[in-house]
Amino acid sequence: MTQTLLIELLTEELPPKALAKLGKAFADGIVNGLKSRDFLEADSVATAYATPRRLAVTITKVRAVSPDKSIREKVLPVSVALDANGNGTPPLAKKLAALGFPDLTVADLERAQDGKAESFFYTYTAAGSALQGGLQAALEDSVAKLPIPKVMSYQRPDGATVQFVRPAHALIALHGDTVLPLTLLGLTGSNVTEGHRFLTAPGKRAVTIANADAYAATLKADGKVLASVEERKEQIRAELLAKAGADQVLMPEALLDEVAALVEWPVVYECKFEDEFLAVPQECLILTMQTNQKYFALTDTSGKLRSRFLIVSNIATDTPDAIVGGNERVVRPRLSDAKFFFEQDKKKTLESRLPLLKNVVYHNKLGTQAERSDRVTALAGAIAAKLNTDVALTERAARLSKADLLTDMVGEFPELQGIMGTYYARNDGEPEDVALAASEHYQPRFAGDALPSTVTGTAVALADKLETLVGIWAIGLQPTGDKDPFALRRHALGVLRMLIEKRLSLSISGLLADAAKQFSAVAGFKDPSADVAAFMLDRLRGILRERGFSVNEIEAVAAQNPDRLDDIVQRLEAVQAFAALPESASLAAANKRITNILKKNEEALAAAGNTGVNVSLLQDSAEINLNAAVVRVLPEIDAAFNQGDFAGTLKTLAQLKEEVDAFFNDVMVMAEDVALRNNRLALLSSLHGMMNRVADISKLAA
Repeated sequence: MTQTLLIELLTEELPPKALAKLGKAFADGIVNGLKSRDFLEADSVATAYATPRRLAVTITKVRAVSPDKSIREKVLPVSVALDANGNGTPPLAKKLAALGFPDLTVADLERAQDGKAESFFYTYTAAGSALQGGLQAALEDSVAKLPIPKVMSYQRPDGATVQFVRPAHALIALHGDTVLPLTLLGLTGSNVTEGHRFLTAPGKRAVTIANADAYAATLKADGKVLASVEERKEQIRAELLAKAGADQVLMPEALLDEVAALVEWPVVYECKFEDEFLAVPQECLILTMQTNQKYFALTDTSGKLRSRFLIVSNIATDTPDAIVGGNERVVRPRLSDAKFFFEQDKKKTLESRLPLLKNVVYHNKLGTQAERSDRVTALAGAIAAKLNTDVALTERAARLSKADLLTDMVGEFPELQGIMGTYYARNDGEPEDVALAASEHYQPRFAGDALPSTVTGTAVALADKLETLVGIWAIGLQPTGDKDPFALRRHALGVLRMLIEKRLSLSISGLLADAAKQFSAVAGFKDPSADVAAFMLDRLRGILRERGFSVNEIEAVAAQNPDRLDDIVQRLEAVQAFAALPESASLAAANKRITNILKKNEEALAAAGNTGVNVSLLQDSAEINLNAAVVRVLPEIDAAFNQGDFAGTLKTLAQLKEEVDAFFNDVMVMAEDVALRNNRLALLSSLHGMMNRVADISKLAA
């Protein structure tokens, strides 16, 4: 017989940022424990619940008793179990007693091959176990393995000391409508929990769950608690949108998750602050509201901050004036601080702050932020020259890009670095490109983030990321496993995205070489450019996979270790189109064969001088025809390639299929005559160079 199982642990308020993880781990631990003990059906469904004061799970189709099992137990090797006369030995009797079958004889046992020897086996049926025992073990194991941020000790009313993330007050253990008397943290299983702290009367706070299937509905109706994290989150989202009206509500998922973990019965109210605060950069106001108060800011349709904001309360009332007033009073000092920092910061220019960078250590092996600023400035200027943009303007932008680290606002809100630099640079009267570069040089900050909008910002962003990659790698702090404290993976991805998406005609090796030059004054510096380039190539593969290209298509391009990426997407699209042609499989296989032949005969070709094909040495009609075909299509391939028509280049190769197939069917490349052999190798070398101009199409061969 199967029924739904409910387990709920009622506690004091749990850490909000850890709630979702705790709820999932609690549910998963119990599910896995019951599954391993064979209490669940194949189609049992688990639903995890978590509120600020409870962790819970319901599981459908849970067996009251696990099924009987047929067990085949190895007893002993025959050589140990029998004496010379074929009778059972004392070790056999001892083993059978230990297994719980003292009355068995040799005749009751199965004799079977066991590897190279024979052993005795006994097959018996083990009766299933009751749910209570298996669930007790699964529950204890699940709680023991919870990812608890910090354990606290507390005393139960009976004086016993208990350790858990927060004091626990009640345990529900229901199988259908049957209470299971489990024990945990000094509690005994029941069918009673508590409703909302404030929305239920003190004397009526106890909520009885009649049946496991009725858990969520009963809590909602009788306890004013939404047990599901997702249900609370979606209700908050819907109410925010409704209250926002024509305005836009800023509701990042992380903030929604955190607020949903703070309330059991979410209600959204509207609050206001004084319009005078709107003179402060809105990013400051938004950040302080979100980070410190967990409020939701509103903007108009053009993205300009409004002086009204939304809060999520745990109390539903028809007269929320006290709640609204309290939150408005709380936010005002925060906004006043932001205004004060902004006004104070504007009294000093960014340039005047630069000398103070000498007092800020970047890394003890790489010097101060001032020294790093010098390196980034010089590198940005070198990149600007290659991009044919204003070098002096770019160097100015790079020089000022880190100055806002020394402002009060960024000291209070590190997340605003760069953003505040743009505001302060404009206040100082700096050119717009310089002001934008202060924030744009951090871009892209994350996957899918926008790239710098200006050439100046792009040059500084490249310089900033390349200096970090080369410098940090050189002192041995490259990423290992899942550890990447200096975000070098993100920096590499940012460089690659700018090179690809902006189609910058810059060489990766050249950029890394320029970056390495900036560290000439660093003692013991060893140029890591080769390792960084390989690291970036690996990240490139990931970017291209995300764009939908297959592994073989990517390897066709990556195998050539591309140094410029401005046309890599076009090359891949050409490879993709070529792979769809009926001739591609045959040509890819032939190219793979040619690659292997040439690799084995590199020395012979080098010794012969690789002077090209000698037409007079061509004998077989197949090699004569192939050479003629190569000569015929070469101008067409050259023209298409030089125009950047990579698809046309590869499509032209398809014309060679019949001649290539005939050559390998009819011609012995490794002829005994050395001159003949070298001439055929030269023909293949010419063909190989033409076939792999866009990509190594041998990688398309299955």
